[in-house]
Amino acid sequence: MRGELRTGSGARPLKNEKLYRVVIDGILEQIAAGRYVVGDKLPTERMVAESFSVARTTVREAMVALEMLGIIDMRRGSGVYVVGLPDENTSTADLDIGAFELIEARRIVEGEIAALAARYVTDAQLARLEALVADMEHPDVQKAEAADRAFHIVVAEASGNGALRAASEYLWDMRERAPLAQTILHRARGPGYDARIKEHIDIVAALRTGDPVRSRAAMRTHLDRVINHLLVITESDEIEAVLNRTKANRGRLTIGD
Repeated sequence: MRGELRTGSGARPLKNEKLYRVVIDGILEQIAAGRYVVGDKLPTERMVAESFSVARTTVREAMVALEMLGIIDMRRGSGVYVVGLPDENTSTADLDIGAFELIEARRIVEGEIAALAARYVTDAQLARLEALVADMEHPDVQKAEAADRAFHIVVAEASGNGALRAASEYLWDMRERAPLAQTILHRARGPGYDARIKEHIDIVAALRTGDPVRSRAAMRTHLDRVINHLLVITESDEIEAVLNRTKANRGRLTIGD
């Protein structure tokens, strides 16, 4: 019956499978089989999460990807509706890394980077971080974003570990190469997330104390709030602005970027 979501054989995802793709594939299979047709409302986010034994962020990642592919429409206050059918050109292979899994990876890596940086950060680096926080308030979104990236790279430099700096740079570069991550993260770059300035100030204050535990917590708190912010953004009307831009490039995002 409709209103429930079956996971096929009921087998758990293979360890090497991306969880959000498991959800996408499961929903696409149900639509292709006729279980859900255009106009049907999909089960709630909670129900989908329970059906696939995944987190809410994984389901949200999958839904945004499906919306980018033109399969579903996320309607604020109403639910998620099927608006298109998968065909031979429908592919998630090139969506690659999603925003939520990317931020979760950064939370782990950059949390430990901050803890290590607390031991070795110099006065010059702290001054640089404070200047970058000020630059993050620049009205030019691209300049503010560049300052945000530079802030996190300086923290990685302060750790004194070249491999960790490279890892931090790689994670930041990845967000620019993955269409799915770009679609979601774009909304965090503009107005509506003023708390990020205070969070970065808190990171600098923690580093200044030289306390690894406090510094790790400050970085993780910041990235936890980024995840929460993205969850709010992707369930609001603001996602429509992003989707309008991606519709023009839907063919490129669907069959290869």
